[in-house]
Amino acid sequence: MNVTSGQPAPPKAQDSKLARWLVIAVLCAMLVAASVLGYLGWTSTDASVPASGYVALVLGVVFSLVVGVGLMALVFYSSRKGYDEPVVLIREPENDPDDGQSGPR
Repeated sequence: MNVTSGQPAPPKAQDSKLARWLVIAVLCAMLVAASVLGYLGWTSTDASVPASGYVALVLGVVFSLVVGVGLMALVFYSSRKGYDEPVVLIREPENDPDDGQSGPR
């Protein structure tokens, strides 16, 4: 801790590089573990999938892609048209000439 300002000292470049490599190593280890578990799960059974299962899989993937593309299109459309802008309050005038309550014209 820095005695003069009361704040912690900035990290050294060496510590930053070590932390970065540690995060990369942990993520790579998790990727390898997930790959091994996926392979073992894929090859551990002899069950066959019927043709209707593959059709359902393809329809599910296509439907998910259509929904995802549609929602992203709506996001881009609303952004381009300004629907995502913050709300601006427009005050009405105090005396409306059409309401009949204002004084003589």
